[in-house]
Amino acid sequence: MGPRTAEKTERTGSDPLPVRAVLSVLIPAYNERDTIVEALRRVRELGPDVEIIVVDDASSDGTGAILEQEAGIVYVRHEQNQGKGAAIRTALSRVTGDVVAIQDADLEYNPQDLLRLMQPIVAGECQVVYGSRFLNGRPRMALPNYICNRLLALTANLLFGARITDEATCYKVFSAKLITALPLECRRFEFCPEVTARICKKGERIVELPIQYEPRTYDSGKKIRWWDGVSALWTLLKYRFRD
Repeated sequence: MGPRTAEKTERTGSDPLPVRAVLSVLIPAYNERDTIVEALRRVRELGPDVEIIVVDDASSDGTGAILEQEAGIVYVRHEQNQGKGAAIRTALSRVTGDVVAIQDADLEYNPQDLLRLMQPIVAGECQVVYGSRFLNGRPRMALPNYICNRLLALTANLLFGARITDEATCYKVFSAKLITALPLECRRFEFCPEVTARICKKGERIVELPIQYEPRTYDSGKKIRWWDGVSALWTLLKYRFRD
């Protein structure tokens, strides 16, 4: 049995996937030359049944040149910067695997957690799993970021009955059939609230599992800003009242 092979279990909501389900890991990257090589190394450690799709969103720091030398990945470059959501949408058009996971190009998340997160989907228990940074207590993050994250989860729960603790987590894992069929419109960081809203409106249950998290600072390259939190709240509200 390979390093990411999962055993089938009795169906409890969707069809079980092949035992050796292929995991497609989507990596949007923008100016991540200091971390992209290590991020790829960690994802490769998941084993041979992993498809790695990297979209360079018009980096200007040499990230693209590094990626051009990386073997064993699907590499796509945007000639103009379009945003994380647009990069994810581009990556989704290249998916050939059974399960899809989002992975940032930084080192805040541990790809080994993806092995656990994909298990309920492979087993047919659900089609969506979020890796929660809050199930094991408060992570080491700045107070304003913590408050914003908690507010986003609360808003998703109130608007959509999501019952989740971490709406803004990077580690969102889906059955490929589900995520590639969604009519996503996101361009920047509104991918998270849009996909959460669309999934909940389809009646899909979001399963959460705890994950590891090591936040980086703005000085070390963190890109999301306070106004992205405002945009996320607006996106949740918008998709509550429209398709």
